[in-house]
Amino acid sequence: MPIELNHTIVLAADKERSARFLTELFDLPPAKPFGPFMAVEVANAVTLDYMDTGDPIVPQHYAFLVGEDDFDRIFGRIRERGMDYWADPAKARPGEINRNDGGRGVYFDDPDGHRLEILTRPYGSGG
Repeated sequence: MPIELNHTIVLAADKERSARFLTELFDLPPAKPFGPFMAVEVANAVTLDYMDTGDPIVPQHYAFLVGEDDFDRIFGRIRERGMDYWADPAKARPGEINRNDGGRGVYFDDPDGHRLEILTRPYGSGG
């Protein structure tokens, strides 16, 4: 059997708010409760399992490979909501997108400070 990522736990101050943020922004089906989690499933059957914590949240990075049309829709929602975004993970290029490897990519934060990214071509794929 090939090795595949199945799920990851994403710590949140409010798991329902954070899961809803992602599903609405990405136009995904609503999150499903599963034990202490709110599970958001993406197209390749990987779930992001949001879990409440009262501890300080250490921001993580989650990158999503999307098609050109999805990029346009998601990036449009980011701009409509007046969210900050960057062309790089260090936030050195605010208000820009990148064009690495002939694609497009942009970084933005979720409500808990996790750095999310959408990109249309995997980095290192050439261009």
